[in-house]
Formats: sequence, structure tokens, C-alpha cells
Amino acid sequence: MTQSPEPRLLPWSGPEGKPCYLITDDDGGPVSRLADTTESTQLGMGLELLAHARSLLPDAPNGELRYLAERLTECLADVLRVAESRGRRLQAFDSVN
Repeated sequence: MTQSPEPRLLPWSGPEGKPCYLITDDDGGPVSRLADTTESTQLGMGLELLAHARSLLPDAPNGELRYLAERLTECLADVLRVAESRGRRLQAFDSVN
């Protein structure tokens, strides 16, 4: 008996903010590739925003701090979703080997 693959947590939410999952046997399918690209983009945006925050914080006015905090919160949520998804896939890979 073959074990069905673990659903992949996708790096975006559904219309109501609920998690989206992909169930597939094909790691190279179009939705998997889109998810990989989206994760990479999200992580890159997080790095850029973090660099911007480090340079802005010492002298930033309150309005800019709020905007920065909102964007950092969004990026952190994205990065945590990517980490959770990758962690699940690693656990599934380890249980197969």
C-alpha cells in the first residue's frame, strides 16, 4: 500500500483568509512551481523590507513607522507560512526515507 502524499500548504490564503492546500503526486506540476516562485518572491520581499526597516527606524516619523510595521507584519505572516509548509514537506520526506 502506498502512502498518499502530505498536502502542501500553499503560500497564499483563500478568499476568507483560510489556508490553501495542494494535494498532488507531482512535485513539478504548474501549481507547485507557482507556489515555489511565490515563496521565493515572498522571502525576497521580506529581506528587502527588513533592510529598509533597519535603515528607516533610527529617524522615522510615526506615520512611516506604522506603514513599516504593517508591511513587516504581512511579510512575517508570509515567511511563517513558507516555513510551516517547508517543515511539513521535510517531515513527510523524512517519514518516507
